[in-house]
Parts: sequence; structure tokens; C-alpha cells
Amino acid sequence: MKIEKLYTGDDVVFIAEVGQNHQGEFDLAVEYVHKFVDAGADIIKFQRRCNSLLFAKDKYDEVYNSENAFGKTYGEHRENLELSILELKKLKELCHSLGALFMCTPFDERSLDDIIDLEVDLLKVSSFDIGNLPLINKMAVSEIPICMSIGGGQVDQIEASVDLIFKKHKKLALLHCVSEYPCPAENLGLNQIEGLKARYPQLKIGSSDHFNGILSGPIAYMFGARVFEKHVSLNRALKGTDHSFALEVDGFRKFVRDVQRVKTMTNPKRASELGLEPVFSKLGKSLVACKDIVKGEVFSLDNLSGKIFHKTHIPVRLSCDVIGKKAKRNFTAGDVIEL
Repeated sequence: MKIEKLYTGDDVVFIAEVGQNHQGEFDLAVEYVHKFVDAGADIIKFQRRCNSLLFAKDKYDEVYNSENAFGKTYGEHRENLELSILELKKLKELCHSLGALFMCTPFDERSLDDIIDLEVDLLKVSSFDIGNLPLINKMAVSEIPICMSIGGGQVDQIEASVDLIFKKHKKLALLHCVSEYPCPAENLGLNQIEGLKARYPQLKIGSSDHFNGILSGPIAYMFGARVFEKHVSLNRALKGTDHSFALEVDGFRKFVRDVQRVKTMTNPKRASELGLEPVFSKLGKSLVACKDIVKGEVFSLDNLSGKIFHKTHIPVRLSCDVIGKKAKRNFTAGDVIEL
């Protein structure tokens, strides 16, 4: 995929958000790339954290008693989910070899420096950092294209973030998002995509949703979204908080399929083709007399009906062209009405 598709034009772009659903296992991350590129992802997204800087010591050392824990403390849990820079580099190269782009979300300045050095294709501003102008400024200065989610963001925070990026470059896509994990259908607020398009007509608008189904995609498309980010999982039963609402491979493939179908579904069939469908040749009814009609009698609602023949004569849908006209000969009940 050409990188410009993310922030220009009307082409649809699909992002598979692996996040840390690879469980910190490189081989599993490789499997994610292969399977979700094959399922239709244009971009594969990972995350990067320097946990000792991101979390204060009391949070880092906090005992983590959770069924989703990968360590005894929260810091240990987070460290066990991280991939190394070398592993991320290999994943970027794998994405490129498969025709996909590599995106990464930095959650702190050190992680941002690392992935800039990695020369990632795209940076992601997570909803956690909407309005975090110091971090966003450093991302914008890199001039790497940016995709920004706005979950939890107020209008002034969104505008400040967009304006700051625009001072450096215009390579930005803005994603409507609701920061609930999972997000129930009644809280998706997909109609807000129209508002974002009106407020930012120069930007490509998309949707990053945490809804545990695929219907959100086609609806978001109809409201104007053209970039779609979905969390993905190889097995929704795996340990971890993001698996339960993520799409598995087949679900993501159907999500891509259904979004792409929307545009074709909204185009009307040509009027010249209506009524010529094969089913009407096989089972279409032709006009017949339902009672005896004498020459000169007017065809009416009471003396016409329909019947299926081996071939179509006057289709019943044209009864409006016949009713009110006079019979030019006698008809016996059951006779085909001919022009």
C-alpha cells in the first residue's frame, strides 16, 4: 500500500491493531503479520513502551493480582509483553515483504525515539495521548505520517493536537474513537464521524472502535469513515484484556469484506436492466384473461390475472399499460393477452 492512502483520497485503509496480543512472543507476532495481511490488513500496528519511564515507581512495583497478569507486579507484567527493537525491526521488514505498512504507537518519549530510529512507516497517537502536546510535538517534528485516535478527547484538545501537527506537516488521519474496552453498541457514536468530516474537511477521517463485532465498519463507512482500525487476536480466549473484543482472522476478513461492499451496495441498478433479471424469464407471470372477455370490452382489474408460461408474454408489471384499453378480439378465460 502507498503510504499516502492513509491521509489522502477516498481509498479505504484497514489497520490491524495487534497491540500486545502477541503476549510478548516474537513468533506469535510473526504469525499475526502473516495472517492479518492475508485477511486484508493494509497496515499492521504494534505498541512500544519504556515501562520504567512511563510508570511511576509505585505503579511499576504494584502487586498485580489479575487473571490476565504476565508478572507478579504491574511493571513485570508490562515488561513481559514488550518486544525488542530488533524484533520490531524484523516485523517491519516482514510487513514490507508482504506489501503492508508498519505502524507503531509510542507511549512515552523514549519509545518514540526508538521507533523513529527504526524508521517506522507510521506513528499512532493513542487516545491516551490526545492533547499530550509535548509528545505530539516530538512526533510531528519527525515528519513521519501520523494516525491519531480521539477517544476521550474534548474539542479544544483535539483542535490543539491537530493544529500542532499541521504546523509541521499535513500527513495526518483522524480516527473517531470511544475509549471503552469493549465498547457497547449504544456508545459507539458513529454519527460523530460526520461532525469530524465537517470540522476537518482537509483530513481523512476514520474509525477506531472496540466493538466486538463487524457491523460498526459498514455503518462508519456510511457516515464517511475511510480508515478503519480494529484490534485483532488469533484466539479471543487467550489471556489478556484486549482479546475478548478483538476480531479473529475470519472476523477481520469479514469486516474488510463488508466495509468494501458498502460502496457497491449503494449504487442503483440501471433502469434499463430492471425486469430483465433471469428469474423473470423463468418464473415471471404473464397477463391472462381471468374470465371471458368479448371484443370491445375494456380490460380491467376484474378481468385480468397472471400465470407463468414457458416463455414470457406481457409481464404482469405492465398491467397498467393494458388496463383501460379495449379488447380487439374475444378472449376465453385463461387466454394469454397479447399486444
